[in-house]
Amino acid sequence: MAKKLLMGNEAFAHAALEAGVNVVAGYPGTPSSELVETVAKLHGAGAARDVHVEWSTNEKAALEMLAGASYCGARVLFTCKQVGLNVASDALMSLNYVGVGGGCVLFVADDPGPISSQTEQDTRRFGAFAKVPVLDPATPEQGFAMMGAAFDLSERYHTPVIVRPTTRINHASTFFEVADETHGRPLPAEGFQKDPKWVIFPKRAFEGHGEINRRLAQIAWDYAYDPALAQFNEVLEGGGSEATVAAGAVQSAGGEGAAAAASVAPSEAPTVGIVAGGVSVAYAREALALLERQAARSGISVPRYRFFAVGTPYPFPVETAAAFAEGLSDVIVFEELDSVLEEEMQKLAGVRHLPLRVHGKLTGAASDRGENTAENIAGRLGRFFDRTRAALPIPPHEDGGTSTCSNKSSLSEKMGSEVYPIFSESAESAREEVPPSSRYSSEVEGTDSLAALAARTIGANRLSYDGVLPVRPPVLCAGCPHRGSFYAVKQALKGREAVLCGDIGCYTLGNAKPLDAVDTCLCMGAGITMAQGFSVVEPHKKSVAFVGDSTFFASALTGIANAVYNGHDVTFAILDNATTAMTGSQPHPGTGVTLMGEKRRPIVIEEVLHGLGVQHIGFANPHSVEMSVAAARAAIDYDGPAAIIFRAPCIQLKKPAEPVHISVELCTGCKKCITSIGCPGIGFDEGRRGPKSGERGQAFVDASLCDGCGLCTQLCPFGAIEGAVGFGGAVPAEPARYAPNPEPFQTGEIPVVLADERNDFQETELRGEPDQTPGEVLGAAEGSLEEGGAR
Repeated sequence: MAKKLLMGNEAFAHAALEAGVNVVAGYPGTPSSELVETVAKLHGAGAARDVHVEWSTNEKAALEMLAGASYCGARVLFTCKQVGLNVASDALMSLNYVGVGGGCVLFVADDPGPISSQTEQDTRRFGAFAKVPVLDPATPEQGFAMMGAAFDLSERYHTPVIVRPTTRINHASTFFEVADETHGRPLPAEGFQKDPKWVIFPKRAFEGHGEINRRLAQIAWDYAYDPALAQFNEVLEGGGSEATVAAGAVQSAGGEGAAAAASVAPSEAPTVGIVAGGVSVAYAREALALLERQAARSGISVPRYRFFAVGTPYPFPVETAAAFAEGLSDVIVFEELDSVLEEEMQKLAGVRHLPLRVHGKLTGAASDRGENTAENIAGRLGRFFDRTRAALPIPPHEDGGTSTCSNKSSLSEKMGSEVYPIFSESAESAREEVPPSSRYSSEVEGTDSLAALAARTIGANRLSYDGVLPVRPPVLCAGCPHRGSFYAVKQALKGREAVLCGDIGCYTLGNAKPLDAVDTCLCMGAGITMAQGFSVVEPHKKSVAFVGDSTFFASALTGIANAVYNGHDVTFAILDNATTAMTGSQPHPGTGVTLMGEKRRPIVIEEVLHGLGVQHIGFANPHSVEMSVAAARAAIDYDGPAAIIFRAPCIQLKKPAEPVHISVELCTGCKKCITSIGCPGIGFDEGRRGPKSGERGQAFVDASLCDGCGLCTQLCPFGAIEGAVGFGGAVPAEPARYAPNPEPFQTGEIPVVLADERNDFQETELRGEPDQTPGEVLGAAEGSLEEGGAR
């Protein structure tokens, strides 16, 4: 064993390996990606043996592959982010009905904020929808323990199990004792056993549904009484005159802890409770410690309270919750993202006829979206304690309001009766403070007000900046090839009405001005098919869909086939930068590189397009304006489905070239270099003077950011931007030559490729008889090649 400082995702990887996982697969997605990469790294170093690891084409492919491995008795681990589970949902819903063989754990990372996602989807809801057990770690250490327990639970009940960390758990770092070497669990000698249960006919589904319902009830019982699982649902007591937490007061329903709690003198018994789940447990504990410390210094008592840390939200541990709620009148719930635990406590109160008032997101007592913070919870707890101590009703939404800012340290909230700002983000990302309404009754705002104390000592950051913060939206990197692609398409469309459909990836940032090249963005692959909808309803507009190379393989192929089959007049702009850039430069099928260290022939995008029947395919280096505009124009002018492949590597995959510079003698201060492409490497200094700029100021290049791509050198109408050019030698006079791969290959005849020598783009036409199908034409072409000999 070795003690190592690990990120949460790295720790989860070690935990799965120590649990004997045999197969690991997923699709990159922040905040989950590092788990798969850690397994691959350990496997490559020889520390993780008897394990197969891969980045699959998409989440559905990953889970279905793992299902087959599980049927053979292997322990399998699936990884994705919360929206990735949507892609795998078809497989998951049926897999739960059929059941699994070896332990099947789904590591699904939620993203409150959201920090790097389209939605704040709550996987706990998805677990309940799919009727799959969910574990929700409060810390990386607890998540480490949950991983092994999840595999055991899965095998005990033959069910998939979801482990649902959130961003702060995934990316937190702490020390772990981990094994120097791990081995996959030995596989059963009998392997896969044929059985009708693996085939999901309606009769099998009916039987499986009953099995699911029965095992969920048993799992809920295990969550309360099985020590291996009950440890994740801890009940503690604190507050009172001692203002200390009595750890382990109630460890499990009906156990010794419950008896100890019942023995507390009536005057000391708590009447209020706090429920928290996931990382909110850590926030709430920190908030309580801060509040109790400040209260002790001020001579104010914190009411006696009971604390319920829920680590197994589905199925809900009813028996533990009932023991926790005994004798309580009010409970406040803190969780991210939905009101899952709050609704379960309300249900418990109704079913058990408990005199319990439950406060949380639904009543406005807790943030209704985004992340929680210790400071936020401290203020809300102060108000909760004040109200319940004074026996005053808590008005609905009396202290609602959240911060949508994902940077937890830069915008600390001031809480209490003085100011409690609510931050909202407009379309321009400007934050504005909304003044509070009359939220606090004068009866509880005396010298012993915990809410006021929290506002003075916890919520108010004396070092915080109260002015308006500059807006810093994300932008494409300096030298990013996508910038030239967007610019070229916009230039090619000049004079034409068009709709530009975007997709999920770095290139979503093409929506920002001055590029303004993304009109829609829904989910992965949607731009390809949404463009077809626009073309049907508004045929007078040209529909263009942008898609990255990784997304092309993950979720674009079905939509492209649909366009060819139905003859939609759309243009596919495929942005091939040779990696999955947005989530950390992971490989994909187009790179030919796998996580197991194998390298094989890449799947070539243009060959796939040929196979799907796209009859016009153009190519361009996006750093060459002339080449790119000409290729884009040719594809856009084509009547029917057409594609233009913009091919240049992500700047993370290459060394930067020498930065360009702007001549003081030639710059006129026209700002076209800035207003055309919006490269962050170009700035403007109003104080600069030159013979042609006069008093207007001049542009300048930040050498620390410039990648030397040379795109801006082609846009200055006065030739003021000079210097070396980067990848592709993107000079208008001598455009770079296109090659399909570093090592060109030929696998068979690709019918009729026409090359434009000047602009170096290619058009491909499929020729045949009117009654021939594309497959017949391709077959005839391959036959003629075989007769004449291979090239």
